[in-house]
Amino acid sequence: MSTTVLETSGISPPPGSAADLTINLCFFDIFWLHFHPIRRLIFYNHPCTEAEFSSTIVPNLKHSLSLTLQHFPPVAGNLLYPLDTEKSRPFIRYVSGDTAPLTIAVSHRDFDELTGSHARDSDQFYEFLPPMPPLAEEENYKIAPLIALQATLFPGRGICIGVSNHHCLGDARSIVGFMWAWAEVNKLNGDEQLRNRSPPLIYDRSLVFWDTQKADEKYWSLMRNTPLTSSSFPLPSGRVRAAFTLHQSDIKKLKNKVLSRNPDLGFISSFAVTAAYTWSSVVKSVDAAGEEVDEDRDEVFFFSADGRGRPNAMIDPPVPVNYFGNCLGGGMIKMEHKKVAAEEGFVAAAEAIADHIKNQINNKENFLKGADNWLSEASKFRELSTFGVSGSPKFDMLNSDFGWGTGSRLEVLSMDKEKYSMSLCNSSDSPGGLVVGLSLPKERMEAFATIFGDGLKF
Repeated sequence: MSTTVLETSGISPPPGSAADLTINLCFFDIFWLHFHPIRRLIFYNHPCTEAEFSSTIVPNLKHSLSLTLQHFPPVAGNLLYPLDTEKSRPFIRYVSGDTAPLTIAVSHRDFDELTGSHARDSDQFYEFLPPMPPLAEEENYKIAPLIALQATLFPGRGICIGVSNHHCLGDARSIVGFMWAWAEVNKLNGDEQLRNRSPPLIYDRSLVFWDTQKADEKYWSLMRNTPLTSSSFPLPSGRVRAAFTLHQSDIKKLKNKVLSRNPDLGFISSFAVTAAYTWSSVVKSVDAAGEEVDEDRDEVFFFSADGRGRPNAMIDPPVPVNYFGNCLGGGMIKMEHKKVAAEEGFVAAAEAIADHIKNQINNKENFLKGADNWLSEASKFRELSTFGVSGSPKFDMLNSDFGWGTGSRLEVLSMDKEKYSMSLCNSSDSPGGLVVGLSLPKERMEAFATIFGDGLKF
């Protein structure tokens, strides 16, 4: 390995600054109990010597993390999973003395190679990501830490912040919000802005989801027989990862193409055309790479939507925007392979996504409709060809500015699992543009890159 771990420290809130906390999980959290950890890397262009890193940057990161955790105590807490699942349910607990592990490392890998857009071996990136701490046991519960953090120096070139977190801790809005806060405290050398936050964060699920007990019980009845296990890195992944930028002009062209075919749409979002264009290109890459595929098989596209502040018929009043945890609705598009892979597959996919956003996500009566059955229906998709979206330009991890500027490259390593997905963030180099990240087998990536590039030449 070209990376050396210097230390791992448990960082806690300042003594007496955070009250003990117990959080009973709701169905939004239970859904993710056995999901793999979410793993992200943020790379920063910040030339720095090892001496400066050790004497200044690392102490500042530790201090600012401690100050931030007093405002986000569940992040330093643990998931308690009952050994007797018939008598008890899992919950998140923070008690004084709990810590979030922060690993400090130095790497001599090529920073510019790692942060390029070209296809790069996925496995090398795991050196910059802390593994989740192992499970422990306490009385009648298994204890699962909820987060692990790492700061890696590339001497004279940059810094990488790695984040691994259990999904039941929170969704993108929550985890990215925590990272934004930590970065801000580090940059400003103080937590005054967090102290003056109004309104304060809400952690208590019962204050928000007071009428979802039936769904909570239904989800737990389906999950209780699945044992909680430790996570491990999916190595070797057999994947390469690459980034593809859609400039504002590209997105405009894609929108115009869809609207010229279907003027009745009137409007189509940047998300819809970006997701549709990427999905159709990924599906086409199967054929281009020479893989055999049933052209009548179903291709399924999943995407999430933040439920906070969104009117819906299931939770009234809507979940407040200052709620920390999981609150995700979403959409699912199912189309035949031959339709998505056709010459006009992008347009068909974009129309389907736009229609779903209009009639499902933005419709009060349909958003969260049937949510109490989502978990039982999830098994139907395990054997299907699925493609999803990780991340959102609205909650962009790259905006975490520790005082080194915004991030230059985001890598979502949790995309290296067996199913395929795309990451999505704003472009740091092209205002108004979006960056799509992918993790694919080498042959598929080569085919995808050609299809993606050629499709924009119109």
